[in-house]
Amino acid sequence: MLMNFKTAGFEGPLDLLLHLIKTLEIDIYDIPMHEITEQYLLYIQTMQELELDVASEYLVMAATLLAIKSQMLLPKYNEAIDEDGMYEEGFQEDPRDELVTRLIEYRKYKEASIKLKEKEANRLLIYTKPPSDLSEYSSQVAMTNTDKTVTVYDMLGAFHKLMRRQRLQKPLHTKITREEISIEKRMEEVYEVLENASDWMNFYDLFPYTDKSNIVTTFLAILELLKRNQIFIQQMGNFDDIWLTAKGME
Repeated sequence: MLMNFKTAGFEGPLDLLLHLIKTLEIDIYDIPMHEITEQYLLYIQTMQELELDVASEYLVMAATLLAIKSQMLLPKYNEAIDEDGMYEEGFQEDPRDELVTRLIEYRKYKEASIKLKEKEANRLLIYTKPPSDLSEYSSQVAMTNTDKTVTVYDMLGAFHKLMRRQRLQKPLHTKITREEISIEKRMEEVYEVLENASDWMNFYDLFPYTDKSNIVTTFLAILELLKRNQIFIQQMGNFDDIWLTAKGME
């Protein structure tokens, strides 16, 4: 069975290099290869015996550092002959560029993992309870007269939902015929519907007409009936549907 061990708290050679860069206060974009290589090799020499898979990673990085250090000792330009037989001088790429890129990418992922671990630790401090099944109690909840709990703002909210539903259900082409209806007449019709109903009626069921004029008139009629104390209105909970009934039918 293959087992992986962390070396002195480091996840790998890149982690060790970042530690040395931070400890020595080195600019990651301008790494002094002599100093960093010396410190890295010193660490390798003091390492205890580890599994080969882990140790090989550190040894490969040591060889990489030595190769970069050697390239840094070479002249930083090369000469080439152009088409006219003239010498051209061109600067070589910095041999540290690839290592710097790897270190920066590794640092990004390491910082991200630290933040994720912090979020995980904070999440573990939150205790939740699964929802309880309250269905057996739902039948025991009866509709009672709670008209005082319904405010004008609740009515306006219900009216807004109604208008939104009508817009969504509105056909692409309609033929509109104008028919004026008074609020008093609509009040009589609404009260008659509520009076003949066998139970509480849903607010939205009182709007059989889809044109805006009838919807507004019906809404104003309901408000006037409520103002005259001729109907009961109730709402079981916040943002629930509103229910109505005529006085004497509750």
